[in-house]
Amino acid sequence: MAKKPIQYLYSIIVFIIAFIWLVPFYWMLRSAFMGMEQIFSYPPVVFPNPIHWENLPNALTSLPFKDYFKNTFLIVAVCVTGILCSCSLSAYGFSRVQWKHRDKIFYILMSSIMLPYFATLIPNFILWTKLGLINTFVPLMLPSWFGMGTASIFGGGMFNIFLLRQFFRTIPKELDEAAFVDGAGHFTIFLKIVLPLSKPALISVGLFTFLNTWNDFINPLIFLSNERKYTIQMGLRTFIGMYTSQWNLLMMASLVAVVPVLLVFLIGQRYFVEGIATTGLKG
Repeated sequence: MAKKPIQYLYSIIVFIIAFIWLVPFYWMLRSAFMGMEQIFSYPPVVFPNPIHWENLPNALTSLPFKDYFKNTFLIVAVCVTGILCSCSLSAYGFSRVQWKHRDKIFYILMSSIMLPYFATLIPNFILWTKLGLINTFVPLMLPSWFGMGTASIFGGGMFNIFLLRQFFRTIPKELDEAAFVDGAGHFTIFLKIVLPLSKPALISVGLFTFLNTWNDFINPLIFLSNERKYTIQMGLRTFIGMYTSQWNLLMMASLVAVVPVLLVFLIGQRYFVEGIATTGLKG
């Protein structure tokens, strides 16, 4: 069946948008393997010639990037695990368990998404200071175990609870009733029925949390002061301060920081799309 003119127009628009989004990534990729004399040369050099492979070891050894990656992976692993546990339990309580004022409390909880993260930044800093936990990973990891994910355009942990709740509500409740007849409790239903059927939504939440935590800059900036405890984003910012003119090394370090994000997204892409597409907006 031939395409309509409007479909060709849509394809052209999508191509233009994709091209605009890919140009910065291409600029980073080509600059990472260039010498300083080629990056800003005119006319622009499209492909590096020769390829400067030494930029990779030079970029990664100029700062303790090994520590930055180790710190970041630790924080990401704890945060993803905490968000999946806390938000899935909360979503189950809001979707499958009947209790007084359940929906009202849920709406109040969701209204907190409208509260800007920076409005709570100073109280949070004072709290962690009083507890003596500044310059530790605790302020970056512990909130995730209470449904409070990293602040993002999606509202952090509150959005994750909403996403999982909506997905859980699409699972037939007849499965719960059959399990209750067999003597199962809520915890058994949660572990053996709801979670196995919610793999796409859980993977979507895990990807959101991974991306938000990996790219988080403001929280490490506020709570960490020891350079050995910096995350990869803080490391890149330090790199800019120390090597302002070494753009080829900065682009190489940025490229290395992007690779884990691309790998995680490519691995979970199918489940991510499925989880978003099948999550209803049932009230």
